[in-house]
Amino acid sequence: MTNFTRRSAMASAIALGAAITANGALAQDLPVLRLSSVVSENDIRAEAFQNISDAVSDTFDLQVYNGATLVEQGSELTAMQRGNLDIGLVAPQAIANQIPEWSILTAAYVLQDVDHLETVFDSEVGEELNAMAEEAGIHILAPVYFGSRQVNLKPEIDVQTPEDLNGVTMRMPGGDSWQFLGTAIGAKPTPLAYAEVYTALQTGAIDGQDNPLPNDYNMKFYEVTSQIVLMNHLVGFDVLAIANDVWEGMTAEQQEMLSSAVDEAIAESTQRHLDREEELISFFEEEGLRVYEPDRAAFREFAREAYLNSEFAESWPEGMLDTINELGESAE
Repeated sequence: MTNFTRRSAMASAIALGAAITANGALAQDLPVLRLSSVVSENDIRAEAFQNISDAVSDTFDLQVYNGATLVEQGSELTAMQRGNLDIGLVAPQAIANQIPEWSILTAAYVLQDVDHLETVFDSEVGEELNAMAEEAGIHILAPVYFGSRQVNLKPEIDVQTPEDLNGVTMRMPGGDSWQFLGTAIGAKPTPLAYAEVYTALQTGAIDGQDNPLPNDYNMKFYEVTSQIVLMNHLVGFDVLAIANDVWEGMTAEQQEMLSSAVDEAIAESTQRHLDREEELISFFEEEGLRVYEPDRAAFREFAREAYLNSEFAESWPEGMLDTINELGESAE
């Protein structure tokens, strides 16, 4: 089936599902929406996606596929563009690969916290970035927060400024933007598969890694490290997006139903992540790790200069960084 034919069929199915209210065989044939994510089944976000599915179950058969079992990680955007996926959890870094302007949201210390993240997406900046996404074939339903990234180290060194990370081998995800993030906080970045990080820390092949606290817990990195530096250098989020053709094939009532279900489920997920981060600080301290805040202002200024003097900033819309900074002040 061609992409055009599949999309036309999807739109027809959605319209048919809305039109049929009587009982009978057709009333049971709800239009199918397939959602793909990389999160594990025990992830807070997996529960949120199931809550969305339950909330729209009278109108859609929303099937959730977690663990990248439907679409390979990193290919969600392309799958939606090609008509092979309806809804996907997409990393902003993946969007930035196609829309360079989006890279502003992947830079260190541009976003301060989850309130700032939500304020940006609700602002004219969010409207501008979302419009770019629309042109690329997807409609953004919501940003999905999963924790702020913190630095987790094996060496017992005191980290207060970027200079203290000079020469520290920091595992970062693969890709230019991720590697530059490591440089922008003063470390020596090295790419390494996520599954190999524990052993690399244990053997001393790397000095540290950065992840949200729930990831540190799930992967048991605290067993082979000595400290967590609460840098908050990157607000971790993905976006839940839907293919334009699928979205535009819905009635206004269906769009509102889906949007409301997403907003409610993601708001609950966000709060649960924030609560979990607070709980884990105490847990890590009880496990014997030193947990502390560095001079974040020093890191923020160092990162700002690094990005503004890099090729990444060349694609940022003029004035957008200043606007985002102003929105951060209003969100405080």
